Amino acid sequence: MYDVFSLPDFSFPEGFLWGSSTAAHQVEGNNIYNQHWYDEQHGLFEEKSGMACNHYNLYKEDTKLLKDLGHQAYRFSIEWSRIEPVEGQFNHEALEHYVDELRCLKESGIKTFVTLIHFTVPRWFFLKGRFDNIENIKYFERYLEYILPEISPYVDYWNVFNEINLENNTPEKAHVNINYVRYHALGYHLIKKYSKAPVSTAHALVHYMPYRSYDKFDKLLTEYRDWQQHEFFFHAIRTGEVLYPGCDAFYDKDIKDTCDFWSINCYVRSMIDARKANILGDRYDHKVLEMVETRVKRNYGFKEMFPEGMFDIVTRMNDKPIMISENGCGCDDDRFRIVYLALHLSALAEAIRKGADVRGYMQWSLMDVWEWGTFAIKLGLVSVNRETFERTPKPSAYFYKEIIENNGFTQEILRKYLKEMPSLAKDL
Repeated sequence: MYDVFSLPDFSFPEGFLWGSSTAAHQVEGNNIYNQHWYDEQHGLFEEKSGMACNHYNLYKEDTKLLKDLGHQAYRFSIEWSRIEPVEGQFNHEALEHYVDELRCLKESGIKTFVTLIHFTVPRWFFLKGRFDNIENIKYFERYLEYILPEISPYVDYWNVFNEINLENNTPEKAHVNINYVRYHALGYHLIKKYSKAPVSTAHALVHYMPYRSYDKFDKLLTEYRDWQQHEFFFHAIRTGEVLYPGCDAFYDKDIKDTCDFWSINCYVRSMIDARKANILGDRYDHKVLEMVETRVKRNYGFKEMFPEGMFDIVTRMNDKPIMISENGCGCDDDRFRIVYLALHLSALAEAIRKGADVRGYMQWSLMDVWEWGTFAIKLGLVSVNRETFERTPKPSAYFYKEIIENNGFTQEILRKYLKEMPSLAKDL
């Protein structure tokens, strides 16, 4: 049992960077030239993104919102399909839009953290096989050579990709993960032509655990899954050796050291059960916490609190500086987000005390976004009226603001925003 009212006060190192994250397709609206939009129109998702949060038109208001809430950094993505909607035809007006957004953030004193590819790609690139096809690297290079000279002067941190490690888990798709490493390395070197800012790729570092801690088969498969989704990337960056299960290994000096820091997205743990065909075990019943009531059938993963995972994954990545580029909680009752923040920041502060070189923390997300198929999963510090697009900060946004102002947590701050532990019980 967690009791946030007994948490000791804690603080973060001087200069620690606080902010929040979003992704273009989830907030901008009307990204009509990418594959996700096409899939939405053909019924592949529960809800269409539509105008999303209308951020493309309201980015100046959102910059002011960031500043008013005390955020020191903002991570967002550039939408390739806006800039190159048709193969070889660049929309300079769209590029200028992103330059102006970056300029607006910089003028407001907010550090910019840019992701070049956050899942979405132009439909024409998708139809050519996207990153599954290594021959497509020439299109990626052409695109980056077009945008990087324009946006680089305004960027403080870079992610080439977001969460490339979770997409492909079958032997038939092993080559895609290898391709992503190559694409990442190219992105790194191209960025370095124009920018001195640190570069990484945001990695979804799922905390894999054997369903039965004593069982050798569960433990073996846990190690295998960890290699398949995590260590293949970390090992390639550290050594230049690309070593993936079921594939011949090779060495490429241009891959080695192409992350200046580890960009870590931290959310959930996943149980590995050797007695299931897909090896994914159930959560322990006593830990399930269904914080979202929704008709959406997809398992979004926000079903428990496991702050120990934050401590474990951060202390694991002890050879480079670390930025927590995403961490957040999907919940209908905003009080759960306050609890989640308090617990995970406590674990993060403890990891720092144990020697982890963590430089900053980005909360996912600034506002309630289109969460890859639905608006029902409320992940934002700020709610968005779906008709008027009015932004309304939640109590957790003000709790987080005081954490930022204090550069740490105190019980005094907590008790201003939380009077009792929330519960899912309806009959209390």
